[in-house]
Amino acid sequence: MDLVLEGEKVVKAIPSIGFVHRGMEKLVEKRDYQEYVYVAERICGICSFMHGMGYCTAVEQIMGIEVPERAIFLRTMWAELSRVHSHILWLGLTADAIGFESLFMHSWRIREHVLDIFDMTTGGRVIFSVCKIGGVRKDIDDEKMKRVLATIDKIQDGLNEITKVFLTDKSIIHRLGGIGYLSKEKAIEHGVVGPIARGSGIVTDVRTSGYGAYPHLDVVVHTDDGCDSMARTRVRVKELFESLRLIRKCAEIMPKTDIIDIKKITGNPDGESFARLEQPRGEVLYYAKGSGTKFLDRMCVRTPTFANVPALLEMMEGIELADVPVLITTIDPCISCVER
Repeated sequence: MDLVLEGEKVVKAIPSIGFVHRGMEKLVEKRDYQEYVYVAERICGICSFMHGMGYCTAVEQIMGIEVPERAIFLRTMWAELSRVHSHILWLGLTADAIGFESLFMHSWRIREHVLDIFDMTTGGRVIFSVCKIGGVRKDIDDEKMKRVLATIDKIQDGLNEITKVFLTDKSIIHRLGGIGYLSKEKAIEHGVVGPIARGSGIVTDVRTSGYGAYPHLDVVVHTDDGCDSMARTRVRVKELFESLRLIRKCAEIMPKTDIIDIKKITGNPDGESFARLEQPRGEVLYYAKGSGTKFLDRMCVRTPTFANVPALLEMMEGIELADVPVLITTIDPCISCVER
């Protein structure tokens, strides 16, 4: 951000979006549609699984592929673990931006438990490579599932401890309360997504549209009418506990079918499709187009951080320079999602 200041007050914020050009859209012409799953996962390290899931969903819609029900539940469980991971990471970064170093360390200590679950169930801690066209590559047996649920209980105990600080500590309330005000009308006007929209009282969550296993899970959309940085913090805290509930319910009602027992994928994508997912930062859109060859003609992603930047510019006008890092952190920015 380039800032125009009058003394210590921000008069105007000018976005300086560059090009971290990794050629991800061009690579669809050189990697066949099944290999491209690995490329899609690398759009963002925090949401890597959900990027792979979104890409697979778009291609599966083009080809009319039916994903086994157990694989759908496993995808949903890993997606919710990604949300927990991202929100805990965000809590830590917010604490760091405020200068609350001990709270930052406690947040990331809890985050390690989520990474341990990923490591145990997928073999990776950042990039997992378990999502594929038509399903998933790995299953979670009963013994591992018990360990996952035991770790979820540990995570919840830790979150009960640190979120109480985030919601009640006077220094945090002072730094977040009233900062970055975005009215419901302005939020709708700018088309914000995710916790930014829900923190301004907008009831929006793509999970309620019925993709994945969510029709079986009764997702609760948490909102807050505070419209400021503290409201967005409260929304993310509520979403953390909601995600833990969804993970437990996935484990409870997941069918016992075999994820490996699926038909071999034949043919190539011929047509175009949109897929929408709810990432930790908000709605993400995937567009895929094929013409009957093993290489796609086009694959495009609209990420939530990019959608939230225009509102951020307005929220920054009139705040003190010292509040800028905290406010930027509250939209949970992902540079690799914006600069592509």
